[in-house]
Amino acid sequence: MNDHAVLHVKGRILVGPEDVRDDLWVVDGRISYDRPVGAHDVRTVEGWALPGLVDAHCHVGLGAHGPVDQDVAEKQALTDREAGTLLIRDAGSPSDTRWTDDREDLPKIIRAGRHIARTRRYIRGFAHEIEPDDLVAYVAQEARRGDGWVKLVGDWIDRDLGDLSACWPRGAVEAAIAEAHRLGARVTAHCFAESSLTDLVEAGIDCIEHATGLTDELIPLFAERGVAIVPTLVNIATFPALAEGGETRFPRWSAHMRRLHERRYDTVRNAHDAGIPVYVGTDAGGTLPHGLVAAEVAELVTAGLTPVEALAATTWNARRWLGRPGLDEGEAADLVVYETDPRADVRVLSAPRRVVLNGRVVG
Repeated sequence: MNDHAVLHVKGRILVGPEDVRDDLWVVDGRISYDRPVGAHDVRTVEGWALPGLVDAHCHVGLGAHGPVDQDVAEKQALTDREAGTLLIRDAGSPSDTRWTDDREDLPKIIRAGRHIARTRRYIRGFAHEIEPDDLVAYVAQEARRGDGWVKLVGDWIDRDLGDLSACWPRGAVEAAIAEAHRLGARVTAHCFAESSLTDLVEAGIDCIEHATGLTDELIPLFAERGVAIVPTLVNIATFPALAEGGETRFPRWSAHMRRLHERRYDTVRNAHDAGIPVYVGTDAGGTLPHGLVAAEVAELVTAGLTPVEALAATTWNARRWLGRPGLDEGEAADLVVYETDPRADVRVLSAPRRVVLNGRVVG
């Protein structure tokens, strides 16, 4: 749109789960709930509007073998945009994606820097691989490079043990998390297993990714400390295939992965019922394709969240958690319009009617 064009979104504007308005105007890329005086060259879009969806665990610039070229990263971001994802928390990437900040047609990215993993305890080419004595220094480095988040690999398969085990001693994570907080960054960690969780939570971690090892015994600790989880259920769906592939060399690990998969919905439902914040993340990048946000919202409903609770986990609540605005007066117009009410059936998220980013219709 040119500087004088106005976008009129009419129908039902879901400012919040119960805050529903009839009209929204976009003037110079910004939201207004007052009809602009003397508006002309008005384009009208009708339907049910939500704030741009949030994927709180996504990896732009990451491929199956590590960093990817800029043109591949651009395609990843565009795929997310077409799915309605307009805000990404990039939960670890070896690529520098700062160039996307100058592109008004690409989703906004909140970066966690590069993964920090124990030596030979993560996917090759993804992370800084270090030993515990260097953890504080690398956390400080990534805190300064990121956008308020740092990403640890909390557990991974120990090939000598033949199963998942925690990567870091308690003292190292306590010092590292304290340093991140001193620098104004929050810390999250990849965790599949049970064994890594207590030390990380008691050390002050802010979020756990995947959280498949969250047992009923650990749930009160998470709830008391206010630690969020991003379950990435579309990724956990791959566990049976992973287990089958590792059966011969690591039967103990394979059996463990199957157990974590079998109880995945109970884990998420019990966490949510206990008041633990749950947010939508797909783990796109690496081996999973981008654009899976609608599938992840549907998985949360399958796990036992209501449709409105699952929507909140990718819209109103997620944006508040990340410190980013929703459909607020004067803010950048980042929104997605649907044919029908997504509160009635979240499957409508898979078919956006229009995608509006920075006030421009881009999809």
